[in-house]
Amino acid sequence: MRAVRFHGARDIRIDEIEEPSCGVNQAKVRSKTFLESLSVMSLESRDRLHSSANNISKIRPAFVGICGSDLYEYLSGPSAVPTSPHPLTGEKLPTTLGHEFSGTIEEVGEDVIDFKVGEKVTVMPNLYDGTCVRCMLGKLHQCRSLGFIGYSGNAGGLSDHIVVRKEQVIRLPDSIPLDIGGKPSKVPRLSTMPFKIRGEKSLTGHNPALVEPLAVAWHAVSQSPLQEKVEENDIALVIGAGPIGLAIVQVLKSKGVKTIIATDISRKRRESADSFGATLVLDPTEVDVVSQVRGLTTDGGASVAFECSGVQSGLDSAISGTRPCGTTVIVSKWGKRATIDVFDVMLHEKHLVGAVVYERKDFEAVIDAIDSGMFDAFRA
Repeated sequence: MRAVRFHGARDIRIDEIEEPSCGVNQAKVRSKTFLESLSVMSLESRDRLHSSANNISKIRPAFVGICGSDLYEYLSGPSAVPTSPHPLTGEKLPTTLGHEFSGTIEEVGEDVIDFKVGEKVTVMPNLYDGTCVRCMLGKLHQCRSLGFIGYSGNAGGLSDHIVVRKEQVIRLPDSIPLDIGGKPSKVPRLSTMPFKIRGEKSLTGHNPALVEPLAVAWHAVSQSPLQEKVEENDIALVIGAGPIGLAIVQVLKSKGVKTIIATDISRKRRESADSFGATLVLDPTEVDVVSQVRGLTTDGGASVAFECSGVQSGLDSAISGTRPCGTTVIVSKWGKRATIDVFDVMLHEKHLVGAVVYERKDFEAVIDAIDSGMFDAFRA
């Protein structure tokens, strides 16, 4: 089968690799049309992709997203992709890309009774050992050996077929099509293809497989006080209106936050933030974000800030822009060390919290929210 694989910085190839087999408690998924139109850029035989582990399903990927983490890996990697055998998969560079995807179950392994062939599903890409202290406490996303489909081996969504453990498969209701978010978007493109595809119309401007990035946003909000209760005067500040920042705006709006301030240096992203429901959108190159936020409040700033920019000035605005006893949730991935004003944090008893990826409950909550109409993922 064909697979889009990462070989190193600025080196992505379409390789011919062995099709995975479906083992006990597994499910198999096959690609719909995405790779059928691609010309093979390189061929490589490989005999490692058999799925001998338990709890696996074989799935046919239908729509696959390319997120900022993929672009970061392409431009600056390997970072998430292991250069020595990963402790969970035994695989290393090159690995198949694609961690945001939906698809159809093509085959199920022995003893799989939870799913059946033909069902629409999405896949939670976390890989975990299930035996470490963090896993035993239920924090699988904090596993000591944490890995991801699409980075750590065990295949990825950008392939004709993928085999995964049944615990990673999440059923989609009839109301959510496989191409959710995969239609041409009216907002700025949220993904780009870093390789040439012959005979295929541009896939940029598409925003496919939205459940995964929305789960990132849902988890980020769940790390804040707004998860428990939203007050009438709560103000949320979102620094960076990229894909995750926009998703956070939607999640905040769905939870009843009435004042949402979003910032970005990009005009198109600011327009998107306005379209997605932000009540005020600011250009940090034109205005003093902290002064603007404080001017809207009576208690010195936003209740919660979400840092989604990954730059020092954004982090500074997030922390300074929160009120005393406020919370800053750091969502962005950083390529270098950041600094913080420790005195401000100490003096005003501010809270800093990280938010990384998601838990299964976040995936399920997002699917329920879309299914119930709590927010409209189809417009993204």
